[in-house]
Amino acid sequence: MTNTTSAERPRFWGVSTLLFAASALGTIVWCRSMSAAPDMPMPGGWTMSMAWMRMPGQTWLGTAALFLGMWVVMMVAMMLPSLVPMLWRYRQAVGRSGETRLGRLTALVGVGYFFVWTVFGVAAFPLGVGLAAVEMQQPALARAVPFAVGVVVLMAGSLQFTAWKAHHLACCRAAPERGRMLPADAGTAWRHGLRLGLHCSHCCVGLMAILLVIGVMDLRAMAVVAAAITVERLAPAGERVARAIGAVVVAAGLFLIAPAASLV
Repeated sequence: MTNTTSAERPRFWGVSTLLFAASALGTIVWCRSMSAAPDMPMPGGWTMSMAWMRMPGQTWLGTAALFLGMWVVMMVAMMLPSLVPMLWRYRQAVGRSGETRLGRLTALVGVGYFFVWTVFGVAAFPLGVGLAAVEMQQPALARAVPFAVGVVVLMAGSLQFTAWKAHHLACCRAAPERGRMLPADAGTAWRHGLRLGLHCSHCCVGLMAILLVIGVMDLRAMAVVAAAITVERLAPAGERVARAIGAVVVAAGLFLIAPAASLV
C-alpha cells in the first residue's frame, strides 16, 4: 500500500515551490541591502565584499549570526531545486510502508540536509573573516588575490573531472535507490538527510568555493552556481554534464589567471 498518491504530488510540489520562492526573495533582499554599502577597494584592482566585515555598532557575534542566517536562506534557494526530487523519492520509499506522517518525516530529512550546509557556513565565516583581515594588513598579499581567485576557479574546474566528484554525484542522484523501502521513523529520516547533505556538500565543494571567492553576495554568481549544481544533478547524463561544466570553469580560471599573473 502507498500513501504517495497523485493527490499528494501537487501539494508537495506546491509547498516546495513556495519555500523556494520565499528563500529566493529573501536572498535577493539581503544581497541588495548589503550592496548598498560599497565594497572596499583593495590593492590589485579588486574590491572586498562587506560580508566579511563588521558593520558599525555590530558585535562579531551579531555579524556571525546575521551571516549564518542569510547563508541558510541562500542555501535553501540554491539547493532546493536539486533536493526536491530526492525528497520526493524519499516520500515514495517511505510511503510504501503506509506511513501517515510523510510531511513531518520529509521535513526532517530537509532539516538534516540543511544542517550540513549550516555547518559549512559556520566554517566559512571565520575563514573569510580571517583572510579578509590578513589581506587588509598585507598589501602584497592583497595584490595576489586576483591570481589566487583564478587558481581556485581552475582547481574547482579540475575537480569536476575526478572520480571523487563522480562518486559523490552518483550518490546524490541515486539516493534512495529505486524500489528500496526506508523505515518510517524520525531517526532514519534525520540520518538520511545528513547523508544527503554530506554527499551534496562533497559533490558541490568546488562550485561553492567559486561562489565564496568570486563573491558570496553576488546574485549572478549564485544563479550560475545554483544552475550548474541543479543541471548536473538532474540531467540524464549527469557525469558528462559535470565534465562539461568543469571544462567551462577551467577556461574561466585560465582567463582570470592570465591578467592577474602580472600583478603577483
